[in-house]
Amino acid sequence: MRFVPAIIIGVAIMLTPVVWFVTSRLLTTGNVNIAPAVDSAARIELEMLRQQVETAQARIEAMERQMAGLQALPPQTQTGQGTNFGDVNDPPVTDGDNAIIDQYAQVVLIADRRNVNRGKQLLRPRYLRDTVGLPRQNLGDTCQSMTNERLLNKMFRGRIGPINVQLLQPAAESMEEVFNEIRAIDADLYARINTAGGLCVRRIRGSQNSASLHAYGLAIDLNIDGQLDTLGDGKTQLGLTILADAFREKGWIWGAAFSREDSMHFEVGRDLFDQWLNEGRI
Repeated sequence: MRFVPAIIIGVAIMLTPVVWFVTSRLLTTGNVNIAPAVDSAARIELEMLRQQVETAQARIEAMERQMAGLQALPPQTQTGQGTNFGDVNDPPVTDGDNAIIDQYAQVVLIADRRNVNRGKQLLRPRYLRDTVGLPRQNLGDTCQSMTNERLLNKMFRGRIGPINVQLLQPAAESMEEVFNEIRAIDADLYARINTAGGLCVRRIRGSQNSASLHAYGLAIDLNIDGQLDTLGDGKTQLGLTILADAFREKGWIWGAAFSREDSMHFEVGRDLFDQWLNEGRI
């Protein structure tokens, strides 16, 4: 037990230069979401450092919980032997090498994923049904055509940035704003954005007649280079963490925080939807 505080102090000392580097970059480039264009290598480096800081912070919290658990044990068991606190110098979990060309598709842990949508309200299927109706009356488990005239007349079908999409018009316009921002600050990432689908009029699997946000054209699945993310593993592609920051600023929800993590999924938040309703855009 007497070694645990020393471990935490050691972690803090090793984090000091990382925190200094991140702080200095932020001071010189401003908020990463609205910063002027920077080279891709610098942006990747900054994002990786942020991931390392957040991962190290999570490990410190885990050690503190283990300390609390050890303190509750009988004195003879408080030796700390056999406790594996991990190596604080371990890099984030990744796939592939460290060449810049592979960085955006690199797989990293999602730090504090349950709180990535903090302050944002989910847009619930029941609320959508009560405000604009179902996208079609008889929903199945496969994608079907939309029959709700109110929604159908406001659908966008076409190209936005590097991808082709089918989304509700205001959602498409909002996503275009996000993509324009990404293109301005990181053209390399912008060029590698791909999609696994937007509009899909079907019911939520396991429900009788509840439509997913994809069924309303209010959600999009994105990935880097066409490489699909593994559902529910708590990890995501590095490029998606950068995209998530930009989407969050525009009022979107990131599926990384869902009970079953779905980090390719981005959907419109309740506040943004209500704004469009009040403006008569839906």
